[in-house]
Amino acid sequence: MKSPASVKTLEELGRVQLSKSFFKRDFLYSEISQIEKIPNIPDDPDLAIAAGRVLCENVLEPIQEGLGRIAIRSAYRSCAVNAKGAENKNQNNCSRNEANYAGHIWDRRDADGCMGATACIVVTSFLPYYEQTKHWQALAWWIHDNVPGYSHMYFCPKLAAFNINWHERPEKRIDSYVEPKGCLTKPGMDNFDGSNEAEYREFSMEYHR
Repeated sequence: MKSPASVKTLEELGRVQLSKSFFKRDFLYSEISQIEKIPNIPDDPDLAIAAGRVLCENVLEPIQEGLGRIAIRSAYRSCAVNAKGAENKNQNNCSRNEANYAGHIWDRRDADGCMGATACIVVTSFLPYYEQTKHWQALAWWIHDNVPGYSHMYFCPKLAAFNINWHERPEKRIDSYVEPKGCLTKPGMDNFDGSNEAEYREFSMEYHR
């Protein structure tokens, strides 16, 4: 598929079904794109679709099946949109393009030639529990134990939103901007293997009432 250059061809891209619940159009909205008037359109739609399909099928669908509806806060960024966001990293939270290849920039492989895709999501069923407890780790550990397809998660304070990434060479790492900040787990840490059900038991019981 060529990069869309008309409303019709952009509509066709948006209609591409990435998984049973998600279409490409769900991932194209960007505040930076809207304000700066920069089209958020992939240069390589086929690569963006391929990476997005695995993200949706292996990561987002299992989360939604287990915990209910997820809301997409941000996801795909074109190189032009990401570069504009990186000009003011403190305001827009965008890393430089090269660091975001196979991340938010789905239609570029990273320096190792690997494919990947990132979406920033909110698990809406988790919000009441998070607002009461601020225990973001409950959601992080639930995903770690139940969604083996993820590569990297990075949690943010507002709405317990977090970036979640699929990658051909998964890191299997969880980090947070929320206290306690830093790395929650990664391969080699004592808490990486085994069940962490005790961390999310209270939330799980509330969700399944």
